[in-house]
Amino acid sequence: MLVGLIGLAVALLCIPVWLLAIRNGTLRAERELQDRLTISLRAVESEIERFRYLPGVVGQDGRIRAHLRGSDPPGEANRYLQAVREMSGADEIYVLDTNGLTLAASNWSEPGSFVGNNYSFRPYFSQAIASGEGRYYAVGVTTGIPGYFLSERVDDAGEPIGVVVVKVDMSPLEQAWAKAGEMTGIADGSGIVFLAGNPTWRYRPLYPLSAEAGAVIAEERTYEGIDVVNRPPLASAPLPDVGATGISMEDGDLLVDAVAVEPDGWLVFSALPLHPVNEEARLVTTLAALTAMLVSAVALFLWQRRQLTRIKLEQNAVLERRVAERTRELAHEIEVRKRAETELRETHDSLIHAARLAALGRMSTAIVHEVSQPLAALDSRLAAAGLHAERNAMPEVRKNLQSGRDLLKRMKRTVTHLKTFSSRQDPVRPEPVDIAQVVEAVCDIVEPKAREAGIALDVGAMAGLPAVAGNPIRLEQVFINLMLNAIDATRAAGNDHVSIAASSKGTCVAVEIADTGAGIPEDVRERIFEPFFTTKTTGEGLGLGLSITRTIIEEYGATLSFASRQEGGGTLTTVELPVHVSKRQAEPVA
Repeated sequence: MLVGLIGLAVALLCIPVWLLAIRNGTLRAERELQDRLTISLRAVESEIERFRYLPGVVGQDGRIRAHLRGSDPPGEANRYLQAVREMSGADEIYVLDTNGLTLAASNWSEPGSFVGNNYSFRPYFSQAIASGEGRYYAVGVTTGIPGYFLSERVDDAGEPIGVVVVKVDMSPLEQAWAKAGEMTGIADGSGIVFLAGNPTWRYRPLYPLSAEAGAVIAEERTYEGIDVVNRPPLASAPLPDVGATGISMEDGDLLVDAVAVEPDGWLVFSALPLHPVNEEARLVTTLAALTAMLVSAVALFLWQRRQLTRIKLEQNAVLERRVAERTRELAHEIEVRKRAETELRETHDSLIHAARLAALGRMSTAIVHEVSQPLAALDSRLAAAGLHAERNAMPEVRKNLQSGRDLLKRMKRTVTHLKTFSSRQDPVRPEPVDIAQVVEAVCDIVEPKAREAGIALDVGAMAGLPAVAGNPIRLEQVFINLMLNAIDATRAAGNDHVSIAASSKGTCVAVEIADTGAGIPEDVRERIFEPFFTTKTTGEGLGLGLSITRTIIEEYGATLSFASRQEGGGTLTTVELPVHVSKRQAEPVA
């Protein structure tokens, strides 16, 4: 609600600002137009007055008078007019008799000479005969070049004997306006623009022409060869007599002012586009609106800040009480979380140990067979040694005793691996581990299970591999779980081959276990790491093997992946273990 009121106030403020900006911009444009008109009017008058004296001076020359009386050859008058044209800068100078026939001209020797042409239809001739002088702007009927014609009658003994005409080129004014980019022009008494800074305005009506004006233009042949009557007018109505006014022209909305040039009846006008005025007004209004919005925003911010400060002060006691209560709750939660984490670690270790015992349980029959066989063989070797001792066959006695010792070493190694593997002393801190020794111990433990299942273990060469980061007991548990799964899968598929190999890959050692089982089904692949999920029959496993395996290898930054084998079928299990880096190696060299 408050924001809406502020927006309405800003909108109401913009209206007078817009009107004031338009008024100020228009006043500045009017003053500029008046300055332009003053300068343009003085330039037009100066251009005309510069040659105003010339017809009278030429008419006083004896050669011109003699030529008009017919007592002097035309050659002298023509050369004189030609010389005056060169010195004065006039466009052309020529002499007419009382019938309007050209007797001598400054261009007598040039193409398009005026000599012999009759110009009695031109107003400047009739004006000079009637009143003594005339002036008229038109397009030359002979040359097609426009100009301002100044004429003066030549009298002799009180009787007119001819008319001297000076044609003035006023195009420099037009060129100056065009170069300055001014929208200035001059219209004759009929409203035809004959000089303009904008070339598209030239020879067009300033406003719609009357039929009478069109008839006069045609009769006087003012714009010979140019159809000015049928051209579209620049404005829809005549310009006002006093003051500037805004009108719509083909160049857009313009502010136009004009001043009359007497006695020719011309209208000097100048225009300025209203677009900059509107743009300035829009900019000023926008700045005013932004300023008002900024002030309103600051005021609103201060008001809201005061309200918020009051609310905060009121709620401060409530917040402090709630913080104290929450602090006590968090302390209790932290204590509960610590106990839960401790219990979770203990449970985790128990699960790892349970998985280890489960693996031992799965191998128990094969292990018992592995130990009972050497015991029976040892009994046979000792009995044989006794018989050979009675016969005093000492070489045979020594051979049987050495065989018995080998059997004892084998049983000792097996029992040692089992005892170490079942121990619960499992430090998590990584240490350098020889992966070859881990694989050897794993193979010793799972070999009875493999032999019982009729599975051959193929162990690849592992010499020269770098030490990996981990714990030997936990890594043995990882590979025992993976080897048992490979043996079970191979046996279920009716095959008899499982291989294990290791290789160095940059900063890690990859151990690959390849079985020849049926592979991992797609519907099982996404669940194989779930705790207590198993595809074995009840009693053969807890469903914790792969879950515990992944947990162990993630503790040491290792990775575990399964892939289908391309040749021979089955599953390729890959464990990538990071190479152990000592603290000294990890420290940067100074």
